[in-house]
Amino acid sequence: MQDKLKKIKQSFRQLMNGVTAQSLRDKGLEYHLNWGVNVLHLREMAEEYDKDFSLALALWKEDVRECKILATMLMPVEEFSSDIATLWIEQLRSQEIAELLCMNILQHVPYASDMAFQLLAEERDLPRLCGFCILAHLFSRAIEPDERDINEFVDQAVCALQDSSLSLRHSALNAVQRFAGIGEMYSKIARGALRPLDLDFLL
Repeated sequence: MQDKLKKIKQSFRQLMNGVTAQSLRDKGLEYHLNWGVNVLHLREMAEEYDKDFSLALALWKEDVRECKILATMLMPVEEFSSDIATLWIEQLRSQEIAELLCMNILQHVPYASDMAFQLLAEERDLPRLCGFCILAHLFSRAIEPDERDINEFVDQAVCALQDSSLSLRHSALNAVQRFAGIGEMYSKIARGALRPLDLDFLL
């Protein structure tokens, strides 16, 4: 395990992108180490390894941007319990890692929908962003919510679309657009919800 971890961390130096690393720092994304490696390069690197629960946990513990991204790519979905998911979400510090966590793992777990709605009720922006991100992926796969979830989603989305956080507003709008894409009924519900905000033209 330690040999794998060491090899992975050493390989980041060869792929370092100083411009990207500085840009991320300028945006307030501070890690102990940040090599600015392109996500596509990290995905190619992940393909060299089998899914590995222990390795993913070890990578996530590192305060290194690239390690955390690889952790989301190497974690076996079937072994990612809701307790670990809750812990990782609590430890999120950037929108980039949050979105990759949702795309690579959280949209695929059996408790995805339940967790998404729990996250929408959080006070902090990043957990709420994760909630909308998970739902956007589910809606993109035409997974239909029940009536109670529709009402909850619409209420939370309307609230988020009036939030001061640009990233939260963007994630909420993306989820609403995916929701509307499920079908005509959902499109009408979304347009009706966004009309008072003068945002229905975005659908």
